[in-house]
Amino acid sequence: MPDMQIYIDGTFYPESEAKISVFDHGLLYGDGVFEGIRFYNGKVFRLEEHIERLYKSAAAIFMVIPVDRAGMTEALLETIRRNDLKDGYIRLVVTRGKGNLGLSPEHCPKPTIIIIVAKITLYPAESYEKGLKVVTCSTRRIAHGALSPMVKSLNYLNNIMAKIEATHAGAGEGLMLNEQGLVAECTGDNIFIVSKGRITTPPISSGALAGVTRAVAIQIADEFGIEVTEPQMTRYDIYTADECFLTGTAAEIIPSVELDKRPIGDGRPGPVTRRLIARFRELTQTEGTPIF
Repeated sequence: MPDMQIYIDGTFYPESEAKISVFDHGLLYGDGVFEGIRFYNGKVFRLEEHIERLYKSAAAIFMVIPVDRAGMTEALLETIRRNDLKDGYIRLVVTRGKGNLGLSPEHCPKPTIIIIVAKITLYPAESYEKGLKVVTCSTRRIAHGALSPMVKSLNYLNNIMAKIEATHAGAGEGLMLNEQGLVAECTGDNIFIVSKGRITTPPISSGALAGVTRAVAIQIADEFGIEVTEPQMTRYDIYTADECFLTGTAAEIIPSVELDKRPIGDGRPGPVTRRLIARFRELTQTEGTPIF
């Protein structure tokens, strides 16, 4: 199988030759931002929203991306073309760039842009049919006062430590709370519940990332005439819900049927969740930015 073509700062390299400096601050300090983006059937899904979030994340950490949005979009599309894929996953990374061993970004004259495309399967098909088991993690979501959860940064150690907890507990995902003990999000996904025909998800202020797939789920619910609210949530709300589902670019929309050994609803994916999944899959096959 030929090497995948990786984009680095305007040049394409075979995977075996794609390299960045060991002095890059993305490696040394997790200083940078990224986006995970999906493409289906020759179209990139919600590309504008992902590009917009990337540039907002960069602005929030005082980093100027050296390519405009149009140039970044074309580089991303060309990377997919070079790899001759119609379905897959894109990892778009912008690091602070090469510097010295000090913390200060003043010694990093230019950010590094990396674009990788590949196939991805985050969860097996069985998980979408039977649903995920979730556990609450002791690792708390980083507070707004430390680093805004709105920034999709390269420093994911907080989420990784929670993911390790979930894995050790034999769960498919881990629920993260904020410092007040309120529900924020899962380690890599936003969380929703369905109760009495209404959908609820934690507000961004609780520590959740403003997920692109989260927004799509809300859009679909509105299309179906289902009310969506964003109040502060506790685990009690999930324990006593009729249904629960998670959303994320890689996960798409996936049911959750258990939290902390407690079945949610009847312990099976519910009808609202199934409708949302079906509609989401329709959208991914018909909408998006054309690649070719």
